[in-house]
Amino acid sequence: MYDWAIIWDWLEFSVRWLHVITAMAWIGASFYFIALDLMLRPNPALPKGATGEEWEVHGGGFYHTVKYNVAPSEMPEHLTWHKWQSYATWLSGAVLLMMIYWVGGELFLLDPTRADLALWQGIVISGGSLTIGWLIYDQMCKSRLGENPTLLMLILFALLVAMSWGYNQIFTGRAALLHLGAFTATIMTANVFFQIMPNQRIVVADLKAGRVPDAKYGKIAKLRSTHNNYLTLPVVFLMLANHYPLAFATEYAWIIASLIFLTGVTIRHYFNTMHKTGRGPAWTWAVTVAIMIVIAWLSTIRPGETWEEAEARDFTAHEARFASAASFEDAYYAVLGNCAMCHAREPAWGNMQWAPSGVYLETPQDVARHADQIYLQAGISHAMPPPNAIDMDPAARDLIVTWIREVRATQ
Repeated sequence: MYDWAIIWDWLEFSVRWLHVITAMAWIGASFYFIALDLMLRPNPALPKGATGEEWEVHGGGFYHTVKYNVAPSEMPEHLTWHKWQSYATWLSGAVLLMMIYWVGGELFLLDPTRADLALWQGIVISGGSLTIGWLIYDQMCKSRLGENPTLLMLILFALLVAMSWGYNQIFTGRAALLHLGAFTATIMTANVFFQIMPNQRIVVADLKAGRVPDAKYGKIAKLRSTHNNYLTLPVVFLMLANHYPLAFATEYAWIIASLIFLTGVTIRHYFNTMHKTGRGPAWTWAVTVAIMIVIAWLSTIRPGETWEEAEARDFTAHEARFASAASFEDAYYAVLGNCAMCHAREPAWGNMQWAPSGVYLETPQDVARHADQIYLQAGISHAMPPPNAIDMDPAARDLIVTWIREVRATQ
C-alpha cells in the first residue's frame, strides 16, 4: 500500500496550518505595536520617563497604554515578552521548507533547465543563502549605515533584488519566490532573536540592578522593528505566490518579486502615517496601483521552455523511476486525456492563460515529474480535474493509483 504519500501530505498540511496561525499572531502583534507607537500622545501628567499615552476601546473595555521611551524607574512585577510568535513562525516555516523543498527537492526545488545541480547542492544553497543574507544585513545595520535609515533601506532593497535574480537563476519559479520570502523572514526573525530581545534583556537587567538603562538599546530595537514592519507585507505575498503561476512562472518573476517590496513600503507608509496623523497620504495608493499594473503586464510575458524543448529534455532520476513502470503508459494517457487541456504550456481550456499552479502535464517527463501530486489530486482524491471541467472516469483514476503503487512496491 502507498499510504506514506497520504501521511506525508497531512503532515505537511499540519505544519503549514501551524505556520499560518503563528504568522498571523506575529504579524498582528507587529502591526499593533507599530500603530500603537505612532498613535501615542504626550501628556504632562504622565509619570517620569513616560513619553506618551494612548486610550483604546475594544471588546467592551477601555485600555490605557503608557510608553516609557527607555524604561520605567522601577522594574514592574509583571512583564509580557512578545517573542514566541516570531520564533514559532520561523521554525514552522523552516520545517515546511525542508519538507517541501528539501525532501521533495527533485520536484519542487531544482529546475534542470536553469542550473544543473545535484539535490545536495541545491539544499546547501537553499539553507546557506538564508544565513548569509542575515549576516550581510546585520553588518550593514551595525555600520555607519545604521545612522542613515533611508540609505540603509535602499541598500537592503538592492540586496533583495540581487537575491531575487539569483534565486531565479537556480531554482524553480516556486522555490525562487518562496526562498526570497524565507530570506526576508529570516532577517526579520533574526532581528528579534539577535538584536531586539537581547537589547531588551540588557534594559531589564539594568532595572533590576538599579542602574539607568542606556537609550541606545531602545534605538537599535526600534530600527530593526521598523525594518520588520516594512518587510512584512512582501513576505506574505511571496509565501502566497506559489499558488499563482502569474507570479512565479513567468519570464520576469524576479522583477515582480522585487517590485512587491516597493508596494510593501507604499502601503505601510500610508497606514503608519494614518496612525500618526489621523490621515494617510492618498498618493501611496496611486503608486501601489501603478506598480501592480506593471507587475500584471510583466506577468503576460511567457516563460522559456516550449513543449518541444520539454519533450527533448532527458529524464531525471526521479522521472525515470516513475516512467519505467509497466503501468506508466496507461496512467500517462489517463492524465493526458483528463488533465492536459489545462495543465499545458498553452492551455486549451476556456480563457485560461497559464497552467494551474504552473504544473504541466503534457509530456511523459511532465507526468512522471508530478507523480505524487497526480496521485493525491486525481487518484486518491477527486480534487482534480474540477467536476465542471470534465467528468473523469473512475477507471482512469484507478490507472493512476495502480501506477503509483506499483512504483512504490518496488522501492
